Amino acid sequence: MSERVVVKIEDHVANVMLNRAAKRNAIDMDMFSALIEAGESLAQDSSVRAVVLHGDGDNFCAGIDVSVFQTNALVDDLAKRMEARTDYGANFFQSSATVWKDMPVPVIAALRGITFGGGFQIAMGADIRISAHDLQMSVMEIKWGLIPDMGISMTLPGVMPQDKAKLLAYTGRVITADEALELCAVTILDDDPLAAAMSLARDIAAKSPDAIRAIKTLMNSTWTSDPAPGLHLEAALQKAVMSGENQTEAARANMEKRAPKFSDLA
Repeated sequence: MSERVVVKIEDHVANVMLNRAAKRNAIDMDMFSALIEAGESLAQDSSVRAVVLHGDGDNFCAGIDVSVFQTNALVDDLAKRMEARTDYGANFFQSSATVWKDMPVPVIAALRGITFGGGFQIAMGADIRISAHDLQMSVMEIKWGLIPDMGISMTLPGVMPQDKAKLLAYTGRVITADEALELCAVTILDDDPLAAAMSLARDIAAKSPDAIRAIKTLMNSTWTSDPAPGLHLEAALQKAVMSGENQTEAARANMEKRAPKFSDLA
């Protein structure tokens, strides 16, 4: 397992930690790969009955590391990375979040501090989100002239009402823990979210594993529609947005710390 993600299993509970505290656990290409590897490996481990997902240090995840967008490797690999890699159509980037929703056992995300962009979307892949009071949360992709495309069409419909999701995605506004609770982006507030998540995970792990897995399968299968169309649409829309001059201008303006000057649509 990559050092970007640390996994420890004890008493049927898997503790999965994003391990890049110095960068507020920002996601680089190695972390994308490590998240997918960790999730897919745990899904095959029949001894695991619950998963706790959290970030090292004071933050859950600051989103995608900007350095990712400044490398030629991303440009060269982008088309390949955005091809479907799962039976239902999730690509490489989407899989880092959808792998937790796919997990056959409950996943509890312990959130604190910065939870932006890709970090927000990874958190949405969990079944339950327990947040500290210092949480700062944002669907931040619009800041870069992009759309949220890390599996949000598969995960968010089961988490929050559509109008609330649109409010966050259209504005990119940063919300507090109390606002996140009101908007249904988090499930519970707790002074020590990791301790609370571990306690809940141990409680779940003590229940019948057959019944717990069946409950997750039932609810995931009936709560929302087939994920494939949404995931395909995410990737197609993002490709179109990224090929336009307005996305380039949004990114450049952010890097230069100035207001962007967008062109009208043709």
